[in-house]
Amino acid sequence: MKTLLSGASCAVLVAALASTTVLALPDAVKAGEFDGVTIEAKLIGGQQYEALYARIPEWEEATGASVEVISKKNHFELDKEFKSDIAAGTTDWCVGSNHSSFASQYPSLYTDLTGLIGQDVVDEFVQANIKAATFDGRLVMLPRAQFDVSALYYQKDLYDDPENAKAFEAEYGYALAVPETWEQVKDQSVFFADPPNFYGTQYAGKDEAIVGRFYEMVVAEGGALFNDNFSPAFNSDAGKRALQWFVDLYQADAVPAGTTNYLWDDLGNGFASGTIALNLDWPGWAGFFNDPSSSKVAGNVGVAPAPKGSAGVRTGWSGFHGFSVTEDCENKEAAASLVDFLTNEDSQKLESSAGPLPSRTAVWDHVSEQAKGDAYRSEVLAAFKETAATAFAVPPTPYWIESTNLIYPELQAAILGDKTVDEALSDAAEAVDELMQEEGVY
Repeated sequence: MKTLLSGASCAVLVAALASTTVLALPDAVKAGEFDGVTIEAKLIGGQQYEALYARIPEWEEATGASVEVISKKNHFELDKEFKSDIAAGTTDWCVGSNHSSFASQYPSLYTDLTGLIGQDVVDEFVQANIKAATFDGRLVMLPRAQFDVSALYYQKDLYDDPENAKAFEAEYGYALAVPETWEQVKDQSVFFADPPNFYGTQYAGKDEAIVGRFYEMVVAEGGALFNDNFSPAFNSDAGKRALQWFVDLYQADAVPAGTTNYLWDDLGNGFASGTIALNLDWPGWAGFFNDPSSSKVAGNVGVAPAPKGSAGVRTGWSGFHGFSVTEDCENKEAAASLVDFLTNEDSQKLESSAGPLPSRTAVWDHVSEQAKGDAYRSEVLAAFKETAATAFAVPPTPYWIESTNLIYPELQAAILGDKTVDEALSDAAEAVDELMQEEGVY
């Protein structure tokens, strides 16, 4: 997850929106309809989400309800908490942050929003996202303006320096330019690196985060993570090339030594610190990176489509955030109203103003119009639009997260040199194969 705004930026955005927008409640809601109702919520945490959460008091004032946020954590920690709640039977809180990569694991946790959310509202979303939010005919979440696919952020002055250009071409035999392939990213990352003060690139190094990156690299190399029956397919030539890319960068000191412990906030703050040349990251960071109050690279940020692997395929692991209502919520109507409000057009305009890609078709038009005359925002939209055109979701199995929990320690072992690439992928494939067979997948 991934947009990061300073507190001041959040306040400015909220104030700007409030000055031009009338509170938009769901049509079916009457003022004061939920007087005295308290909605308990478990939400993804991070300052990047606070601008949206700052709208909650508007919904409370209009409906008479109150919202008590009882948990704020990243999705990896929320996932553990949700599973603990399911095991303990403590799922009577009402609204939860959800994500397309995690949603298939919770078949009993969340209610069907069909009937709670009007079909006219559902029709306003990008229908591919609605389809991905629907499991066994049940719409389990409404997407927010957090459609995620990654593009390549880079420091422009590195490519404007004639001395860099001369030295790079002398060493690598081709002209220095913003990379179009992952092999070029590796070359340039090694070239730019000056550890411990400056690094060529970085990557998320644990949990589902590194497996997702590995997955998209395997696809870019012409392979697949799973076969059609969800047996592991990544112990292949494509998988070995993909993992070797991560290993080579680590062994060359082209990435920070702590990268195997990094998640998204570490990467975003790392690039904003000015110590990273190239950074594959999510659209929500675009505003943060170019904000001089939060980023040392502001004014020096270029954005390009995600590079391609040796198969000529662009990396494009994608997903989206959303909100869901629990099956055990005492007042599902009130909870659905809050979810509707947090994903409505005004909310998505607010989130999209900082860089995230919207999931409502009308907001796409709004964002494109707002970007006119703003060279940086236009560059951001163009880069992410091109990457999104060939994006692909996580494999559609409820055992995706469980699989990643088995795969990522093996990827780490190879990166750190504790196992060879062949050993790591063989051990990971064996573990995933055992999981799928134990669960009766095949």
